[in-house]
Amino acid sequence: MGNDLKNMHLAFIGCGVMAESMIAGLVSKGLVDAGNISASHPREARRKELAERYGISATAGNRQAAETISGHSNSAVVICVKPQRLERVLDDLRGVLHPDQLVISIVAGATIHHLAEELGTAKVVRAMPNTPSQIGAGITAWTCTVAVGDVERNHVRELLKALGKELFVETENMIDMATSLSATGPTYIFMVMEALTDAGVHLGFSRDMAKELVQETMLGSVKFAIESHKHPAELRNMVTSPGGTSAEAIYQMEKGTLRTVLSKAVYAAYKRAVELGKK
Repeated sequence: MGNDLKNMHLAFIGCGVMAESMIAGLVSKGLVDAGNISASHPREARRKELAERYGISATAGNRQAAETISGHSNSAVVICVKPQRLERVLDDLRGVLHPDQLVISIVAGATIHHLAEELGTAKVVRAMPNTPSQIGAGITAWTCTVAVGDVERNHVRELLKALGKELFVETENMIDMATSLSATGPTYIFMVMEALTDAGVHLGFSRDMAKELVQETMLGSVKFAIESHKHPAELRNMVTSPGGTSAEAIYQMEKGTLRTVLSKAVYAAYKRAVELGKK
């Protein structure tokens, strides 16, 4: 399988931050030959930068990028554009792909049915990475049509591992669920980090000191939670002494309905993801 992946031909339609993250991971780990990768981007300076940095071919046209892999059976078209640009991209690609072409989409809200219908292929993968994927520390939830075979699914897994971890989900609705929990998740974490840092400044720390204390505490807590294999409630009880500082802090957070606010935020994000898909 490794050799099959190394010889795979990839066409990235749109090459922003997330596409570049995947290309960087694939090339640096030697998973795919740089010469087998093409990417499209409208700006000449960006195309030159990508070509020089990774040794890939970069073109201005989406159709042109897709055509570079049209003669290869072991290939995939990876669509990495903003939702508002998708219809234009689909117009560019219409008629270029063969019926067995593997398509991987990381476009928020773009449904598998819509992509398959517009592109004329039954092999569609829908994936939803998150922001930490930019440093290879993300998690990507993905699903696909039944036409995507086992070998191709294994290829998709290896491709997505360039961004961090991958998690296959059974239904497309779970992609919308993952959008609200893991893809939108960094938003919740960053806001908590900001609030805690501000609280530290309010206490009297410099902003740099407060930021470092908060970042290292959050990073260490997550690592400890992963390695301990304990339920979060159990971990919380471990650091909560009767009448202590944690007990007082927990009382205030429960009083402020922190759990409810987070739950409502996730559900609101989920409903928004579903709405985007309908549009």
